[in-house]
Order: sequence, then C-alpha cells, then structure tokens
Amino acid sequence: EVRLVESGGGLVQPGGSLRLSCAASGFAFDDYTMSWVRQAPGKGLEWVSAISWNGNATYYAQGMKGRFTISRDNAMNTVHLQMNSLKPEDTAVYYCNAAATWGAAYWGQGTQVTVSS
Repeated sequence: EVRLVESGGGLVQPGGSLRLSCAASGFAFDDYTMSWVRQAPGKGLEWVSAISWNGNATYYAQGMKGRFTISRDNAMNTVHLQMNSLKPEDTAVYYCNAAATWGAAYWGQGTQVTVSS
C-alpha cells in the first residue's frame, strides 16, 4: 500500500519556523521527484518546492526561496520542508507529492500550518 504521511504542522507566530516531514512507504521512493504543494483557505493548490530523486536539484516557488529549504533522506524514505520567517500568508494545508517520470503520482493527506499571532 502506498502511503505518504505528513507531519510537523501546527500554529506558529509570524517570523517563526516549522519543519514539515513526509514519510513515504509502499513504492520506490528514490525513483520519485518529491514536492510540497499547499492550499490556503478558499484558494487552489499552489506548488511550493520540489527536490530531484537524488537530492541534487531543488526548486522553489517565487517568494519561498531563501525562507524554505527542501531536503530528502532516501535511506529513511522521508522528505522535509524547513520553513523559516513564516508569514500569515503561508497559512495553508501542506501536501506531500511524489511524482515519477512515467506519470505515477501519489499524495499525502496534508498537514495544517497556521501562522498567526
């Protein structure tokens, strides 16, 4: 059974930090590009960041580079998103996504991040 389980969300004050984690199982993790995608209340999905299968390439959406850092541990089948200098507009449900070049894709159930004073 394929599973992507996010954790690490919560309530944080503006300027604070959170580290999201996504634990993967049931598929060949190191064959997949891993991404984080978020959905703010009342809005559509927004791509946040991605990391290549071997971790050598990372990508960030505008406004997130320099604040967010994506990483992966293929030995542990995990991907992380370190989020610093959080803003209220970062409030969203954050989803973990696994995507393969041949079209297979999997999603986690999401973890809520709320940035508020």
